[in-house]
Amino acid sequence: MRTIEWHDGTVKTIDQTKLPNESVMISLRSCHDVADAIKTMKIRGAPLLGAAAGFALALTAHNSKAGSREELISELEEAARTIRETRPTAVNLFWALDRILGKAKAISGNESDVAAFVVQEANRIGDEDAAANHLIGKYGSKLINDGDVILTHCNAGALATVEYGTALGVVRAAYEQGKRIRVIATETRPLLQGARLTTYELKRDGIPVTLITDGMVGYVMHKHLVSKVIVGADRIVKDAVINKVGTFTVAVLAKEHKIPFYVAAPKSTFDLTHSSAEVTIEERKPEEVTHIGSQRIATEGVKVLNPAFDITPLKYVTAIICENGILYKRYFSKFGTDYY
Repeated sequence: MRTIEWHDGTVKTIDQTKLPNESVMISLRSCHDVADAIKTMKIRGAPLLGAAAGFALALTAHNSKAGSREELISELEEAARTIRETRPTAVNLFWALDRILGKAKAISGNESDVAAFVVQEANRIGDEDAAANHLIGKYGSKLINDGDVILTHCNAGALATVEYGTALGVVRAAYEQGKRIRVIATETRPLLQGARLTTYELKRDGIPVTLITDGMVGYVMHKHLVSKVIVGADRIVKDAVINKVGTFTVAVLAKEHKIPFYVAAPKSTFDLTHSSAEVTIEERKPEEVTHIGSQRIATEGVKVLNPAFDITPLKYVTAIICENGILYKRYFSKFGTDYY
């Protein structure tokens, strides 16, 4: 089952805010429906955001009453602006919008031809993401040994992608090969994607998993309870990996304890024309930190810093796993060139 799919003018996806207690499918029928689902975290995870952005344009094209090609292109551009304003950090979202808009403007034909193309291209992006994740699992599983204990941070599984997952795709592939592996999942404050989503996926698939708080990473590494770290990414720039806040801490601790630190992500996550200093890190609302649900846990009026992501310099990364294979440190110097 895919996390997001097109069904004849409706986009169906799982509401990730309901997990793990309920599995609820929602139907999105407009660009604004998709934008709202992204803003409210019903849809999250960089590769999934890319697919959702593509489907937002597909819904716009499918529902359009435009009387000319130019009018349709204008509607698509307006829809793209709406989606661009939802979340600023994960590059897959912008990549998908730019890809579809660029191709739509370049193809020949009338407004009906352009609309049909946009729907086809959005579905193609979804298919490509699913294929990429299976390849990431195939290549990444070569790095996993029988008996390994893999620590992961946040959720980079099927729920963060169209299908299969990136970091958890590697775990899944190794498990499917019969390797006896276990996973340590961080809870991932403040929205608990690790506790709510990663453990849900792994328990569903029968893969042994132990949940820890974010502050326990140093402890489990010091006690030699971790063999390898595998995380996903929201953007890979020419000098760093940008991922869920807390990733940098995990990477530093892994380096201190001589534990390999791997990043698994499709090429749609690569943004090698920019450096980390040029990336906007999303700052989310204080209530995510001061409250658990409706219950306040912090002193009234306290100042809050709540970045959704942090920046891990490439010197802490052992290798990056993508659909092209495993990119080791010797390749990193080529980032920002036409190599990829």
